[in-house]
Amino acid sequence: MTTTTAPPVRRERASRPRWWRRPWVAPLAVVAIAFVAFSLPPYVSLDPAQSRVPPPYPWYYAVLSVHVVLGSIAMLACCLQVWPWFRQRHRRAHRVVGRVYVLIQLPAGVLALVLAWVTPFGPVAMASSLLMAPLWMACTITGWRMARQRRFAEHRRWMVRSFALTMSIITNRIWGVVAMVLLAPSTPAGGEQQLMQTVAGLSTWLGWTIPLLVAEWWLQRGDVARDRARVRAR
Repeated sequence: MTTTTAPPVRRERASRPRWWRRPWVAPLAVVAIAFVAFSLPPYVSLDPAQSRVPPPYPWYYAVLSVHVVLGSIAMLACCLQVWPWFRQRHRRAHRVVGRVYVLIQLPAGVLALVLAWVTPFGPVAMASSLLMAPLWMACTITGWRMARQRRFAEHRRWMVRSFALTMSIITNRIWGVVAMVLLAPSTPAGGEQQLMQTVAGLSTWLGWTIPLLVAEWWLQRGDVARDRARVRAR
């Protein structure tokens, strides 16, 4: 009796991730696109009167506009980069989009530092942004260096952290709404400025620390699962 085995090519294809096996990718892309579509128009209109942030200086709107445009492109690039099907089936495109992400994210991070230093939202929000912006850039630079050194497992870990910080602007807005709903009814008359700074302080800190902690938990969870798989394979 003779036996036949499947050709190696077929086995390789079967092991590749299917696009539908990551159900969170499509909702993530929808949320990111909707967020960009809502956030971008006031900052591509070239009209400072449409800014959603009161500009404390004449040049603030221009810097904020460039930051928002670059950050929006980075968010959309992230949606492709974290899609396993795209990453494995279109590796050249993955590398190109990754380079674009790095080249865009770094100046966006520098501009975030400038905006943080003169933020109209108070010292607590300023401290959060002054810490988050260099951390965001550091994760991206480290991830890029790991890829250049072909240390792809470490590259993936650092870019997951960078991805979490890039997308944290969305959770920032969610926490802002929650804080406003909870705190506004108890704010005395004339305390609008204090309310704004309190909401901004809470939302900026929670906006990026929680996604980063979730990313670390997810990475550690993957490490534990791989360790258990190795033990079973022995």
